[in-house]
Amino acid sequence: MLRKAILSLALLSCSVWAGPKVAFETTLGSFTVELNEEKAPITVANFLKYVEDGSYEGTIFHRIIPGFMAQGGGFNQDMQMVKTYAPIKNEGNNGLNNDRATIAMARTNAPNSATRQFFVNLVDNDFLNYGARPPGYAVFGEVTEGFDVIQKMAQQPTTTVGRMRDVPETQIVITKTTLLK
Repeated sequence: MLRKAILSLALLSCSVWAGPKVAFETTLGSFTVELNEEKAPITVANFLKYVEDGSYEGTIFHRIIPGFMAQGGGFNQDMQMVKTYAPIKNEGNNGLNNDRATIAMARTNAPNSATRQFFVNLVDNDFLNYGARPPGYAVFGEVTEGFDVIQKMAQQPTTTVGRMRDVPETQIVITKTTLLK
């Protein structure tokens, strides 16, 4: 009986996010995401290509909507789109939900159009999940440290720049990304 209880507790303590971790340093502070290679292998591999080539560094969080999400990774400080690799297959049907503090791939209306832009959910955004709106938005990790920094982003005043709305008035720059494991 005791053995079963200990085994049950051990299984419960296993994180769904037991994959690689990536630390982000930004002009507002640092946060860490833990990735789920098992449920989102294509998305994680794609994301890690950008981390490993250093091309997230110098990009900005260009779209922040309080009560929704913070999006970044696709534009430089001059508001120019940065180079991307080929779009990837949408893994929105992987069983992971767009819950508070999860990270997901941004995309156009085309299901398989995600490249480098990602967003962090500020709240549970069930309407972005596969079951609510196929093909959904592919969740591939979770902010495990520094979610307060993401929340701080959502408190920054925003403006419109050209045709882009919800752009922070003071740029929030990704200054460094580090693969931790």
